[in-house]
Amino acid sequence: MTLPISTVTVTPDSAVFTGETVNLKCVIESDHSDWTYEWYKDRNRVKLQSDGRYTVNRDTLTIRGAAESDQGQYWCRGQRYGRPNSSQSSSAVSLSVTALPRSTVTVTPDSAVFTGETVKLKCEITPYYSNWRYEWYKDTHRKSVLQVSKLQTLTIRGAAESDQGQYWCKGQRSGRPNSSQSSSAVSLSVKDLKPKPELRSDPAGTALTGNTVTLTCNTDLSTGWDFYWYKNTQDSEIKTTRTNSYSMKIDSVSDGGQYWCRAGRGEPVYYTQYSDELTLSVTESPKAVVTVRPDEHVFRGETVTLRCDIKWRGNTEWTYRWQIEQTGQHNHYNYNQNNQHKNTVSRSSTQELKISRVEVFHRGKYSCTGQMDTQISQRSDAVALTVSSDEAQAAVRVSPQPWLTEGHSVTLICEVPGSSTGWTFSWFRDADHLSDSSRGAGGSYTLSPAALQHTGVYTCRAERGEPAYSSQNSSAQPLWVTGVSASVRLVLRPSRSQHFSSDSLSLSCDSAGWTVRRYTHANTQDCSAQTGSTCGIQSLSTSDTGVYWCESESGEKRHPLNITVHGGAVILESSADPVIEGETLTLHCLHRSTISSILTADFYKDGSLIQNQTTGEMSIPTVSKSDEGFYYCKTKSRESPHSWISVRASSSSPLLVVGVSVGLTVFLLLLILLVLLLRHKKRDQHHNNQQTSTPVPTRSGESQLENVPLQSEPVSDVTYSEVTVKKKKSMDKADTMPESTNVTYSKIRKNMKKDINSAGPSDLIYTEINMKDEKKTKSKGFGLADVLIKMKSKEKRSGQSSESGDTLYSEVKQNTDRGF
Repeated sequence: MTLPISTVTVTPDSAVFTGETVNLKCVIESDHSDWTYEWYKDRNRVKLQSDGRYTVNRDTLTIRGAAESDQGQYWCRGQRYGRPNSSQSSSAVSLSVTALPRSTVTVTPDSAVFTGETVKLKCEITPYYSNWRYEWYKDTHRKSVLQVSKLQTLTIRGAAESDQGQYWCKGQRSGRPNSSQSSSAVSLSVKDLKPKPELRSDPAGTALTGNTVTLTCNTDLSTGWDFYWYKNTQDSEIKTTRTNSYSMKIDSVSDGGQYWCRAGRGEPVYYTQYSDELTLSVTESPKAVVTVRPDEHVFRGETVTLRCDIKWRGNTEWTYRWQIEQTGQHNHYNYNQNNQHKNTVSRSSTQELKISRVEVFHRGKYSCTGQMDTQISQRSDAVALTVSSDEAQAAVRVSPQPWLTEGHSVTLICEVPGSSTGWTFSWFRDADHLSDSSRGAGGSYTLSPAALQHTGVYTCRAERGEPAYSSQNSSAQPLWVTGVSASVRLVLRPSRSQHFSSDSLSLSCDSAGWTVRRYTHANTQDCSAQTGSTCGIQSLSTSDTGVYWCESESGEKRHPLNITVHGGAVILESSADPVIEGETLTLHCLHRSTISSILTADFYKDGSLIQNQTTGEMSIPTVSKSDEGFYYCKTKSRESPHSWISVRASSSSPLLVVGVSVGLTVFLLLLILLVLLLRHKKRDQHHNNQQTSTPVPTRSGESQLENVPLQSEPVSDVTYSEVTVKKKKSMDKADTMPESTNVTYSKIRKNMKKDINSAGPSDLIYTEINMKDEKKTKSKGFGLADVLIKMKSKEKRSGQSSESGDTLYSEVKQNTDRGF
């Protein structure tokens, strides 16, 4: 026979909240009623007995004030004394005990509030159940309800100091659960003093245009405040922020002015006091300037220093930032180096950026800015650094020309092509360093006046930077200084400056002990095939083009001549020596096949056509300094080389001319006295056809006798002598050596009259010596001095004069050929 079945039922039949009462009933399916009931939990074989929490009343187990520890598996069975004496054990039922909903109070604002503010306290119950009524309590009055409302929020408007204290809440409802747990107490603090924020700016005081200024409204307030910003007046709100800082871009000086701030929160908004006024001064941002030493164009291997300067308020401490913009890519290796260099530059914070031994990959556009605190200057204009792949090469040139006469001035100019900044220069003559190189520190080396010993081959070298960087030496520049009087002359045969290749040329020094040397292709060497003082070149080549001169054993150089050897068909025939002012210059255009003038040729000077000839000859009757230049001739299909034709001023000395003129004057006076004595003697002897001899200086300086017919009559004689000296003013006041023009007249007159009342013939004899100086030339030499001697005889009859007799001219020139 099967034992009766036991079943457990639970009231309430759902989750139980802590503190509630739970009834479990054991139901046995039996006809018997004398059962006793046994209760068990969690399969324990220990019966549950009545105690303070559990009550067993026949078939019901009552749990009062359920706790979370009461949850578990419950089951029962029945016992009796008769048969059947036991029922089956019931199936276990699960009892779940859940804590009451939790209550939490939140306060807005969640920190200390100020008198007059609105405060809101909110009671939140979780988990959520509907139909709660919210009970509010303050301080220790837990049994005294401050407020009961269906609203979750307790609002205190216009808070006063009496409102501060401890607040909590809980929920009540008619259903299950019928109550929530009480919340933890929250503290409400109410302050009577209205807060006042402090306004600061970063940077403080002065800001620069183009930068950002951050205003900070400092308070001791907690979060939840909005911040209001004002400019110039407290009514002009310019910005509202949720944080206490406001950053603004400074576009112009007009952004400066007076600023205020205040904070506010709540609804309606509760405002703090205004901050004190903050004056923000705005000035134009200075612009950085990049300078480069020694130059923006440098050469590989130099040391380059770039400097960033910012002029603003004296010695302000700036932090510098450099930037480089790549200007070109080279090979991959250099490209990587350039990127590495670019990164290094960007990280540099020094005022000077120094690059030792600069390379091509350092090329680029460099710019910088300065930073002072949070303020940044304007970026400088970019400076393009150019690095030449080659080393610096000095170059030398001469002004006005490498041929000059001693006493004149010449300037050698040393340059580094493509670069002109920061160089100092050293000069060398014939590979020897010139101790007076300081004269050429600025790139110019001036010889004034030039002397014969200045002749030589000049080179220069440039240096700059620290440590010093030296250029390569310049190519050689010969300088030829010719003397006023050539003691030794170089004689050419044929005597011309241009020659055809394959022709022969003979060069000789007209004094023993001198040899012919030459300068060709930047080399100084002895003339080939030298025999004593003569050099013979049987077959000229273009490599023989150069300067030839006579040189002594001690190294003295004399009479340099420029010789051009041409491989073409046409050359210009001109003298290798300079032309003297006032002389005639004749040029011929020669053809190789005939060695004679070409029938038709055009002649050019300094590239300009000066004469279109029907013959191959051109003449300038009276040469002047303006005729100096480069000449060449040109046929329809051929052109000669260019030859420099130098025009040399005449170099007569005024002192010498004066001395000669005075000597001649005295000599002529004595001669004339002698003539007068002879005439007087012949008159006594009644001879009418006697002669007197007058010496006249010739071009060679020797004296010749010239017969001058004289007339005599037995009449009374009157003899007198008149000497007049006249001096003309210099034509050019700016000339340093003005040349005077002296005219000296010596007149000796003899009047012979038969009768004081007669109208018979009368004789007049006089002599003139004229000394004339040509106009001063730029060469500062003396002009040609002419001594003109005239002897004239005049007859005077019946109040009329007629000129008779012979006029003799004697011209004396003092010319000195210029050698070294």
